[in-house]
Amino acid sequence: MNAPSSGPEPELSPLLSPRLVYKVAAVVVLLAALTVIVSISGHRLGARLALAGHTSSQEIYDIFIGQDHLRLPANIIRFESQRATSIAERIDLYLTWPALEGYGENTRNLFDDINRPENLIFLQLSQSTMSQDMSGRLEPIYRHILSNEAHPGPAGLIRHDAKSNTSYAGEVFFTADRAGRSPYVLRCTLPADAEASTSADCQRDVHVGKDLTALYRFSSKLLPQWRLIDDSVETFVRSRLAP
Repeated sequence: MNAPSSGPEPELSPLLSPRLVYKVAAVVVLLAALTVIVSISGHRLGARLALAGHTSSQEIYDIFIGQDHLRLPANIIRFESQRATSIAERIDLYLTWPALEGYGENTRNLFDDINRPENLIFLQLSQSTMSQDMSGRLEPIYRHILSNEAHPGPAGLIRHDAKSNTSYAGEVFFTADRAGRSPYVLRCTLPADAEASTSADCQRDVHVGKDLTALYRFSSKLLPQWRLIDDSVETFVRSRLAP
């Protein structure tokens, strides 16, 4: 009996066609590229989050507020949106205390430590809207809302509580006479617990330059240093005014 003749072998297709190989390779390359992009973006985002809006740049910006021209480095300007040469209604600054320095490698811990509000002083510079600064408002305005009782405060200050039937109820004013100068006046909202102090417990505004108001805020923990703070802030702002 003759063996059946075998027909031609069927043509076998490859398990992976060239087109499929190309597609797989393209997907692998794309995924690798995405991984690199995500990695780079992650590092940049991480660095940005670590800065939390701060900058160590000392690039100088020219800020024009009313009649005054200020020259300020970027690392003392609090908000990123204000870091530009511009005509502005106001500028917000923050500085270390007592060195009055901006953000940088050597001061990063002072800006980041929320448990030490006495590390920083905050300033807001704007065009003056009142003819008198806080010292000048003592007699015509504040005397009428302060209690008749006065108590000794830290470092020669006199404490006056605001009357309970005024809009200043709960606030405390500190005053001090200064030879040859207008009286010192400071407005505070004191925490019940001194350890709960914030960096804005107390505030004072002074007129500086041609038509500039410097409003500064600091922790009540710094009250004993009121003289040095006041002189330092005024000197600092004047030093940043362009001639």
